[in-house]
Amino acid sequence: MKSITVAVVLLVVVGSGSLLAAGKAAPAGYELCGSKVRINCIVDGDTLWSNGVKIRIAEIDAPEIIHPRCAAEKNLGEQAAIRLLQLVNDGPFDIKPWHGRSTDKYGRQLRLLVRNGRSLGSILMEEGLARPWTGQRQFWC
Repeated sequence: MKSITVAVVLLVVVGSGSLLAAGKAAPAGYELCGSKVRINCIVDGDTLWSNGVKIRIAEIDAPEIIHPRCAAEKNLGEQAAIRLLQLVNDGPFDIKPWHGRSTDKYGRQLRLLVRNGRSLGSILMEEGLARPWTGQRQFWC
């Protein structure tokens, strides 16, 4: 699938009626998710809303913020969310399909976020704010 430049994002309805995000994401304008409508915001270190579509970064596992198992996990999770916010607001990035499943068990689109050939998830892993996704949640405490 070809990438679309600028702030236009291709939304394709697939079999189950879910939305598939592909193309370029907006270069800026993401914030931390709050209680208002979620269009472009960061939920935590591995989940975001982009153009109204909930996306799980497929290759990583970041610490939990909402249901952490300990204070250290919550702290690291908050750091990961803030760093992901910085990364997505640093400029345009591609949202690419994951080679495995299209969605996870929560209905989130499984995608890679890539800028200039480099995964934003890999940056989080290099900085110790995420680790490779193994197919199941692991403890951070």
